[in-house]
Amino acid sequence: MWKARPEDNKPMTPTQPQPSQTGASNAAASPTPSTTLPPKDNSKPVPSFSERADVGHIGKSVVIRGELTGNEDLYLDGDIEGTIDLRDHKLVIGPNGKIKASITAREVVVHGRLEGNVAATDRVELKKSCTLIGDVGTQRIMIEDGAFFKGAIDIKENPQRSKPAAPSFPTGAGSSMGSSPAYNAAPASQGSFLDPK
Repeated sequence: MWKARPEDNKPMTPTQPQPSQTGASNAAASPTPSTTLPPKDNSKPVPSFSERADVGHIGKSVVIRGELTGNEDLYLDGDIEGTIDLRDHKLVIGPNGKIKASITAREVVVHGRLEGNVAATDRVELKKSCTLIGDVGTQRIMIEDGAFFKGAIDIKENPQRSKPAAPSFPTGAGSSMGSSPAYNAAPASQGSFLDPK
């Protein structure tokens, strides 16, 4: 990341002005002598998920035509046309992204423009600034208010989810079917809630 500059670690000398302790707002606004500030960085902030080491980043000036595959999460902010295959990874299309591709990924988050079908094994998230023209197949989808979406959604069943067990009924004597329960509806065997006990 960054290293502190030697001049940042010098103790304050008496010739430097001391922060005012009289006004609470002045004390809060001015740094204390022990505070060191990181050097200024004029680059754009990177999404929080890209702090991991295994995240690729394609900037807004990059143009790709063809097939894009990978074994890491990917942030796309450029112009891509073709196919994108990130089966077990997350794909984020940034606000400057202009994608014309069919996409296969674990998770897809769209901020920019996407024309093509999306197949996500986990989830798809359409942000309010996005435009998506194409079909989506996923287990979960989240569409923010203001997002433009034109296409079909196919919600896939989660294979991990356990199915509820079928109710089991006791088998009675004299049933016509082996697995169906037998009930005797004779009036003598039925009681009433109104009958005294």
